[in-house]
Amino acid sequence: MTPFGSFDGKQVDCIRLENGRLSCEVLTYGATLRALRFPDRNGKALDLVLGFDSLEDYVNHECYFGATIGPVANRIAGAACPLNGKTLRLNANEGPNCLHSGEAGLDRKLWEPLAVSEEAVTLLCTHPDGLGGIPGELRVAGTYWLDEDALLVEYRAVSDRDTLCNLTNHSYFNLDGHDSGSVLDHRVCLHAKSFTPLGPGSIPTGSIRAVSGSAMDLTKPVRLGERIDADCEQLRLAGGFDHNYVIDADAEGFRAAAEVWGARSGIKLAVYTDRPGVQFYTGNYIPAGLRGKDGAVYGPRQGLCLETQGFPDAPNHESFPPIALRAGREWISRTLFKFSVQ
Repeated sequence: MTPFGSFDGKQVDCIRLENGRLSCEVLTYGATLRALRFPDRNGKALDLVLGFDSLEDYVNHECYFGATIGPVANRIAGAACPLNGKTLRLNANEGPNCLHSGEAGLDRKLWEPLAVSEEAVTLLCTHPDGLGGIPGELRVAGTYWLDEDALLVEYRAVSDRDTLCNLTNHSYFNLDGHDSGSVLDHRVCLHAKSFTPLGPGSIPTGSIRAVSGSAMDLTKPVRLGERIDADCEQLRLAGGFDHNYVIDADAEGFRAAAEVWGARSGIKLAVYTDRPGVQFYTGNYIPAGLRGKDGAVYGPRQGLCLETQGFPDAPNHESFPPIALRAGREWISRTLFKFSVQ
């Protein structure tokens, strides 16, 4: 562990994991994945996730680079939703809506390392009862584990009261290197025959729509630049892709969610998860001229996110899988990011 600044008077550490071909860096602030390196087709190790060189940038910017998001990931309409017959009033931080739990999010907290080895780290964080309008003391464990050419991200959570729980990791991937510019030459394939369409404010309408015959269809590999600006209301609403896709599944369990190919590096990323959805986001709102790691300058569409999750605004839509967590029950999520070279 090496120091990476201080937050609320406490030291923030950067923890490096390595297993030979794959390495990563994890910050104790926000349980954040700061770096992830894998060799390209020429054997050169590339850093594949966007990030910052200073803790101050992580604290001051709202891109959520690499952060652990929760207790409630994504958007809640009107910053309000039902639980046990009562209405929860959450922190509104995106107009009238709540995004990623607002100011109460786990991405803004200092996590404590519980176990650290060369290839894995587990960090702990407690979200206090009532913070941001979210009930229950939620105890969360997040694990990053390098397993051969894959990174496993696991979250476990337990609350002492009925609450909401929907955690995810918000890494922005660029498989040609974080400093290589646009991801529009990346090819993407999602194992999802349907998605949850958006209305104003990027809030789901509550319906589930088939992608077949539309610009939203990514069931076969597609070059992003050929699709992202298609004449499609959904893409115009979000300025590109920023949609929850319903992962194909014959039964519950671990399954393939997505594949992405870097145009120049030859690196392929395959994503597997036990979550029902994946938020595919193409970095449409990364500010132009944003200074990132190693002197890189970021801008819109220079990274893409594959946020495995429960559906956005789920408590407000009875047709969506619930994200309620009952008191004393353990919530578990696992996502595997597997890398290879084509």
